[in-house]
Amino acid sequence: MLVEVWSDILCPWCYLGKRRLETALARFEHRDAVEVVWRSFELRADEPTVPGRSLLDVMAGYGMDRDATLAKFAHIGQLGAAEGLTIRLRTAWPVNTFDAHRLTHWAATHGLRSELKERLFRAYHEENRVLSEHDTLAELAGEVGLDVDQAREVLAGAAYGEDVRADERRAQEVGVSAVPTFLVDGRRVRSGALTSDALLSLLKASWAERETQPA
Repeated sequence: MLVEVWSDILCPWCYLGKRRLETALARFEHRDAVEVVWRSFELRADEPTVPGRSLLDVMAGYGMDRDATLAKFAHIGQLGAAEGLTIRLRTAWPVNTFDAHRLTHWAATHGLRSELKERLFRAYHEENRVLSEHDTLAELAGEVGLDVDQAREVLAGAAYGEDVRADERRAQEVGVSAVPTFLVDGRRVRSGALTSDALLSLLKASWAERETQPA
């Protein structure tokens, strides 16, 4: 069973979604028959590669009240803590994530895409690292077992850029407009902050549907 997940590293709901999906899979009796494929999605494709404003300042620029924004950040932090995650949005620096997405596609060729996604999520949300800096991205790739020099070579060129664009085109075809979005076997689509229980129900329903299909 194929589970495709569109997400962006800047998205705390995507970080939560990754952990909740892993929790759901751990409880799913057919988990060994599930393949998870992480798809690229850019929440802020027009963000610069050089950080200019914190996420708090960005939200203020959208007209959001500072106190309300801080309360929302605190709530998301509490949700993260319940999943064993540390999410510090007040001091996060949103930047362009295109290169980070390219690097995850390269990591996939080495069987380490999920591991790199996890490291990037933690670097942004817990450590507030700047994920457009090539040295930072290469360092994080090295931490999950990838070759640092090769990572720098990938980032220095345009490799895997078309893979990112292909994911984004498929997102449009499927109707993905928000992340995280989960697509199971190309049929069942669910988006948003789903709980692990909801994701488990999605997996079970999709599996049951598979069993009713003719061989």
